Amino acid sequence: MTRTSPPLDALVIGAGPAGIGTALALDAVEDLTFGLLERGQIGQTFLDWPEAQTFLTPSFTGNGFGATDLNAIHPETSPAFSLGVDYPTGSQYATYLRSVVRHFRVPVLDDAEVTSVVQNDDGFTVESARGPVWARSLVWAGGEFHQPLTPRVSGSGLADRACSAAAWRAREGRAVVIGGYESGIDIACHHVEGGADVTIVDGETPWDAGTGSDPSFRLAPRSRRRLEAATATGRLELVAANAAGVKRDGSEWVVSLDNGSRLRTDSRPIAATGYGPGLGPVDHLFARRPDGWPELDEDDQSTLAPGLFLSGPAIRHGGLKFCFVYKFRQRFAHIARVIGDRAGKDTGALEAWRAAGMLTDDLSCCGVECAC
Repeated sequence: MTRTSPPLDALVIGAGPAGIGTALALDAVEDLTFGLLERGQIGQTFLDWPEAQTFLTPSFTGNGFGATDLNAIHPETSPAFSLGVDYPTGSQYATYLRSVVRHFRVPVLDDAEVTSVVQNDDGFTVESARGPVWARSLVWAGGEFHQPLTPRVSGSGLADRACSAAAWRAREGRAVVIGGYESGIDIACHHVEGGADVTIVDGETPWDAGTGSDPSFRLAPRSRRRLEAATATGRLELVAANAAGVKRDGSEWVVSLDNGSRLRTDSRPIAATGYGPGLGPVDHLFARRPDGWPELDEDDQSTLAPGLFLSGPAIRHGGLKFCFVYKFRQRFAHIARVIGDRAGKDTGALEAWRAAGMLTDDLSCCGVECAC
């Protein structure tokens, strides 16, 4: 893919679930020209996952009954069917993504890391490792995994980030995990299962969040089951305090807490403090909400740069989070329809995505709580 004239109708950046899913929705728009750039290989983020890390949401095959697999990015596909597993590893899910790209012939250019994005009067000029591309509309689907947040504590460089392979290697004695939400619980349970004694520190005590049915604000059912099992061993301790600093003391590490206490650990502490929006070269084209996340209009479009859309787990609307595949995939077809309508194309085929529960354009229906 080289500099195009006339420009593409749409360019997607990132060949993960959000990027490929959006590209598939764009493909359903009649006569729309589009392409997809990927910094590495298809599903690179998932190829980068630590080997022991798996999905929190289960895959299942229920398409024949109108129940789309929770981790599918197209209504007619199912990771559970393709892979034969319910909680895929990163490498397994990357295999699913590659198979979808092959089957639907998605135009992906890999090893094309984007280095800069410039907005023009009639679109965007995107510079990449494989050359420039010009497009009227741009969809950023770079994901969050490449932007792990560093704990705001002194000595944070002495901690292993939860997304690193080092954080998942077997540990002896006592380990300390900073952060008690999904990634912290996941890696803590992993080490308890491996025989270590683990302490999780988090002043917000997310493991106690018992109100609401939205797993974006409380632990997923699988995480709760694993947490109960780990606690039952007597080798998991949950501490309602925040880390204030990390120091090396001989062969040990010391984690000081904001309640004045200190924890000694036999290995480097693990920082499981979440991820940022991962906007990379388009960061300057998004305004920020008060909570620091990208500000979007009702079409998932930047409020600073019309024609630039966000697809993936960084989407926020009011108090709504779209941080699981089954959530953010509901916006693929909506973005594609907005782009298609602006280009004067027929977008009627996208109604099939709505029928499959993969097109939501009424945000008021999101966030509804279960009655029991």
